[in-house]
Amino acid sequence: MRTYLLMAPVIAGLVLTAASVPAQTGKGVTAIVGGMVFDGTGTAAKPATVLIEGDRIIAVGSDVTVPRGAKIIDAKGKAVLPGFIDVHTHWTPGGSPATIPQIATAYVQSGITTVTDFHEQPESYAPRRAWLKTLATPHVAFAARVSTPGGHGADWGDRNTTIPINTPEGAKAAVKTLEAYQPDLIKAFTDGWRYGSSPDNTSMDEWTLRALSQAAHKNNWPVLTHTVTVERGLVGARGEVDSLAHGMQDRAITAEEVAAIKATGMAMAPTLAVYDPEKPRQGPVTTDDPRYKRSLINFGYALGNVKALHDAGVIIAVGTDAGMPGTPHGRSTLREMELLVKAGLTPAQALESGTKNSAKVLRIDADRGTIAVGKRADIAIIDGAPWANIMDVYKISQVMVDGRLVSGAGAPPLPAANQATRLASVTVPALLDDFERADQRSSLDTLRLESPDGGLDRTVEITQVVPRDGGGKALALSARMSTKDNAYAGFIVPLTRGSVTPVRLDGYQGVRFEVKGDGAYIVRINGLDGSWETTVTGTPAWGSVDVPFSQFTPVVTRGQAAPAFKPDGIIQVEIGGSRPAGKHLWMQVDNIRFY
Repeated sequence: MRTYLLMAPVIAGLVLTAASVPAQTGKGVTAIVGGMVFDGTGTAAKPATVLIEGDRIIAVGSDVTVPRGAKIIDAKGKAVLPGFIDVHTHWTPGGSPATIPQIATAYVQSGITTVTDFHEQPESYAPRRAWLKTLATPHVAFAARVSTPGGHGADWGDRNTTIPINTPEGAKAAVKTLEAYQPDLIKAFTDGWRYGSSPDNTSMDEWTLRALSQAAHKNNWPVLTHTVTVERGLVGARGEVDSLAHGMQDRAITAEEVAAIKATGMAMAPTLAVYDPEKPRQGPVTTDDPRYKRSLINFGYALGNVKALHDAGVIIAVGTDAGMPGTPHGRSTLREMELLVKAGLTPAQALESGTKNSAKVLRIDADRGTIAVGKRADIAIIDGAPWANIMDVYKISQVMVDGRLVSGAGAPPLPAANQATRLASVTVPALLDDFERADQRSSLDTLRLESPDGGLDRTVEITQVVPRDGGGKALALSARMSTKDNAYAGFIVPLTRGSVTPVRLDGYQGVRFEVKGDGAYIVRINGLDGSWETTVTGTPAWGSVDVPFSQFTPVVTRGQAAPAFKPDGIIQVEIGGSRPAGKHLWMQVDNIRFY
């Protein structure tokens, strides 16, 4: 389900009093009765009935009459709250859970009804939005990623996944290229400090950030910025961003700095959950570990700065960085509210951070974030009173998204799509790319990607379609290798848009293409279960090579080798090469196909 960030239209007749709900409207109406309603507006919880029709709340109050025939949800002894909102998550295959349907399930079962996804390339938005429509899922807002050359987020992503900019003109151009994809917000990676692990040599300047914010705001796209230091937080405030996407944790903020941030209206989503020193870790941590000691100091600053900003009236939203190590989807959002209380907010204030405030940061507060007439019926029902005891947020009883019960007693079984771990594989034509299309897309109508190595010092590569001797066109790749071992440059042909839907290769025996070059090259097949590669040799004259699938061997990634190759779950074909540090690589490729 797509999150729409534009203000919801006013629907005639939605503003109903108890007396104006006629008895005959009971069909199609759901009534939540007997509960204590914490509406998220800042008022105390009170006994009330909530009436829902379609995806909207049509009445709220202690004297609302339930129409005959309405479906009843008995919330006696329970709390009724707006569904929680997490403004910072990554739906990454490295997270927990690691697959889209299971991530969606984790959120709805935790009472989280709106999240962002900061991890995807814009080409994948359309197929992901279509996939989400088949799931019981929270609303998902997709964030377009913008960084600096070599900056955080651009040090591993291709230029389509993370757009690198360094000037106001580049910022405006980046926003223009994103308009065709209609992201829901912008994630600006503006802080080169890298959590204190390396120098700040890639931070975005204030003028570029301001230009990015202003261009994004013309499209009604909020801007959240990756920032973890006080000085960069002040740059973000002056750069007109809507919210910091992390907390400031390098030192205590001063009263003057708090006032400067408050004056701009910038909010903060501190992502305490991802920095929590006590969160589960992959390996053992001893109390005398310098990194652990540093994390305790940084976390103390983060907690103190949250309290200082909140007390000054700065909006504090809930974001977690879920999908990162030790920060699982779903539960981390609840943990974030618990940690906000640890920082000094009251439980009620933490709940407002996870509802009304987060909706405001995402510019969707006209549509959701509070329980009010006309608002979207995204609701969490909880056993307990979390405004008195924040630990009660873990006692999720029932969850509604768009007025439909999706989790808990009375909810229908999860859709079959929530049980799968991936989309069903499809078949594709044999021809992947002959480089003849004028729009620079592959023969499969997918966007080719450059894939240089990662890191601060990245291989510089250029791919372009060039005329071929004798007619037709080919792809030329030229690269100057970075100063590192195993420097690499290559390009990728996704087999489906955004590499979302996998492909099965039944009936094909291998990959065939024409190539000329100056030595050894790597041919790689990327799939949902891993990658497999082999080598071929290019010569100064054009030659055709056939590479049977049996020749591909598993690639070891982070110490883990892919399983044996199977012709299913495949998403990309990649061709590239390595050369010594500082050297050049060139090649031309044409007519890539399966045979």
